[in-house]
Amino acid sequence: MKFRILILLFVFSVFGYSQYTESEWNDRDDWMRISDFFEITKVQKGNVIADIGCHEGYMSIHLAKRVGENGKIYAVDLKKYRLDALEKNAKNRGIENISTVLGDYDNPKLPINIFDAIYIIDTYHEIEDYHEVLEHVNKSLKPNGKLILLEKLKSRIKGKPRRQQVEAHSLASKYVKKELQEAGFKIEYEESNFGLWERNPGKQIWFVIAVPNN
Repeated sequence: MKFRILILLFVFSVFGYSQYTESEWNDRDDWMRISDFFEITKVQKGNVIADIGCHEGYMSIHLAKRVGENGKIYAVDLKKYRLDALEKNAKNRGIENISTVLGDYDNPKLPINIFDAIYIIDTYHEIEDYHEVLEHVNKSLKPNGKLILLEKLKSRIKGKPRRQQVEAHSLASKYVKKELQEAGFKIEYEESNFGLWERNPGKQIWFVIAVPNN
């Protein structure tokens, strides 16, 4: 029994495993208020959109359906097994307008000046080279394009230094807004309390919409 458990742990660590089952994806639609989120961020048919930190494709697949067959989604992640899982998830749903991109830690490797929107969902806190990444994002957006950045703030680390928040896989909006402004963005819209991540009272969802300050 112990040997079998060790083998399973090894397989999971090497090849990864699905972050969400189908039922969990449906549940996330509810607690994340995904319909409201897309209404506020104004996803439109025909849009070209990037999803940085796409994991197994929850957001990318939703976006692909919203932009339709004339739109395009670039799904970016650092782990190939996640992109492989996303491609399988998309194929199983008959979705063909997603291209996967294996990014670097400091560069999402996206085309320049083609994106109507770039989403970074529950991922920015993991990005150490955020200055470089934001610079690349700015260049990849169209002049009227927008960056949508969503995070969760855990109550136990509110008011703590940035480093401590990141170590807790969380981040406050005050740090992000400052960094966006330093990177040449202006905040167009802010939602400070968009609900509770996984319905956990200690995890508050917030997001901002930023545009290049051209």
